Amino acid sequence: MQTLFETPRRTAFPRVTRVLTSLAFGACFAGGCSGAANTDNAPAKAQAVDEAHAPANSAGAEAHSPAGSHVGVMTTNVHDKGDFRVPTMPGSLSAESRECIACHEKETAAVVQQWGASRHYRANVSCFECHSAHPNDADAYMHYGQRIATIVSPKDCSKCHPKETAEFAGSHHAQAAKILGSLDNVLAEVVEGARVFKTPGFPQGVSAAAVNGCWQCHGTEVIVLENGRLDPATWPNSGIGRLNPDKSRGSCTACHSRHKFSVEQARNPENCGKCHMGPDHPQMEIYNESKHGIAFRANIAKMNLANDKWVVGQDYDAAPTCATCHMSATRNQPVTHDVGLRISWNNRPVKSIRPEVSDAKMGLPGAAIGWQTRRANMSDVCSACHSSSSIEAFYTQYDGLIEEYHVKFADPGLELMALAAPLLKKVKFSNKLDFIWFELWHHEGRRLRHAVSMQGPDYTHWHGTYEVAKHFYTDFIPELQELAEKGASKPETSAAAKALEEGIERVLNYPEHRWYIGKMSDSEREERKRQSAEFKERYAN
Repeated sequence: MQTLFETPRRTAFPRVTRVLTSLAFGACFAGGCSGAANTDNAPAKAQAVDEAHAPANSAGAEAHSPAGSHVGVMTTNVHDKGDFRVPTMPGSLSAESRECIACHEKETAAVVQQWGASRHYRANVSCFECHSAHPNDADAYMHYGQRIATIVSPKDCSKCHPKETAEFAGSHHAQAAKILGSLDNVLAEVVEGARVFKTPGFPQGVSAAAVNGCWQCHGTEVIVLENGRLDPATWPNSGIGRLNPDKSRGSCTACHSRHKFSVEQARNPENCGKCHMGPDHPQMEIYNESKHGIAFRANIAKMNLANDKWVVGQDYDAAPTCATCHMSATRNQPVTHDVGLRISWNNRPVKSIRPEVSDAKMGLPGAAIGWQTRRANMSDVCSACHSSSSIEAFYTQYDGLIEEYHVKFADPGLELMALAAPLLKKVKFSNKLDFIWFELWHHEGRRLRHAVSMQGPDYTHWHGTYEVAKHFYTDFIPELQELAEKGASKPETSAAAKALEEGIERVLNYPEHRWYIGKMSDSEREERKRQSAEFKERYAN
């Protein structure tokens, strides 16, 4: 019986004999080929592909900006700091990898078959090329005479994908494990979890809720035990912000699932849905509701997802995916692995902030890229299908709802929570109000902002603004009123209670909230009555 590496490979996959070209392997992942490969003796076809991927007007990209925009589209990005040529690939499969395959064809046959269908196979990059380790590596161990490591980190991937890993390292994705010190993690570690789950790395116990929930998307610090073994509380883990033993951050396999590393799968919206779904960030559900998601499902066979060059408006036009908007090549932009370079609002906090502000707080290179440039980048994506007037109108609607949420709910909520603080128990989430406020902004407030950014009307309204309003008026305000009433009966808290009571009265007398206390102005009441009568007359029959 022939093993996989003994099969006639030329009939199965075209061979790459000298160099790793962008056609065969050079980072042709989520958005098309972006890796800069050695071109000595490279096939002419690969060179043609590289030329096809070049921005249409790299010298004067501003000419391609949407009408009405004075900000130029980025044809390079802030992460391009060095020479990103990749090394020459081996001319044949290494002896070490052949030994690996001979065994793993029997032990983990599906893994070998997945690799056999990958570009790594075509480039003679196999088990040992990725898993080989240095004697000084913390997680190195001897395995049948070879020193290897289980984890293939972004640092390992950077040997062949330096540009992609540099971009990723500068992104919010790579910082995702910072959740370990956040309010979200307090919920998983303390409120939901307990120190019941014990491992060698956590002899005092760790929350299984955090291990199996938060850490699997956000990542965790991988703890290395004796002889390169990995603590079972921290491995397996493909969280996108994983803290690796070699000090690198992230996990390429969070998006590029091993061992096929399929470009088609990476471009599929469901690939992002492992993490971007649920009550606090339902991007997957919003996308499915949107016209974009509907068009994708109806036309998936026309999406050309497996194509090497994948430029919106050229190689496909049926629908955009997550990769299209946030990562992939356009006529004017190259692929990027920093998914924040095309967003103009960061909708994660209580109040939306500009992305360059959050990048600066994290010390990321994107601090130098203003939101106007990022919006021009995204508008460039949109312009493959939409007119400039349509794009500008969408952003006007989007900004309008962000401002309305800030003015009506976020700002007053923050004001009242600050006034309530002296009357609350000091332990977070030991107060009913903590949960009410947290869900109001962290779940419902985020939902409406994410939904409007992706044109999901039901999630904007019924799962968003309606839920925020309902809980603001029926849970948040009544709980604050009760807190003030109780505090007023105690001398030590009476002053704080009076301040809170006055704050509630002040907020409810804002124009946005007067209806709740029966103080809608006569002019507005009459105007609404007129509109109602006009509506009934128009649609009476």
